[in-house]
Amino acid sequence: MIALTESATSKVDELVKEEGEDGLALRVAVRPGGCSGFSYEMYFDSDIADDDETAEFGSIRVVVDPSSSMLLQGATLDYKDGLDQSGFSIDNPNAQKTCGCGQSFS
Repeated sequence: MIALTESATSKVDELVKEEGEDGLALRVAVRPGGCSGFSYEMYFDSDIADDDETAEFGSIRVVVDPSSSMLLQGATLDYKDGLDQSGFSIDNPNAQKTCGCGQSFS
């Protein structure tokens, strides 16, 4: 299961509030594709399956499907808002190779 830093938790909380819909969770998934083999996918979801893994970070619920969970074990989602870096990034110890954009891995 992926973990969220305090910075990522705060930003996701802000974005969920902007959505204005109760019961939303952050879904993090790994899908085939991208220039390195797999790509990350993140979106708000209210449809939670029985076999999804869930974790709570403050008021944020994170949901991961079983096949993605294996590839995200030990990974961390962070958020930076600075001059040299801004946006979400995933530090994944399971990734042997990543592409230059940081959105795909193998």
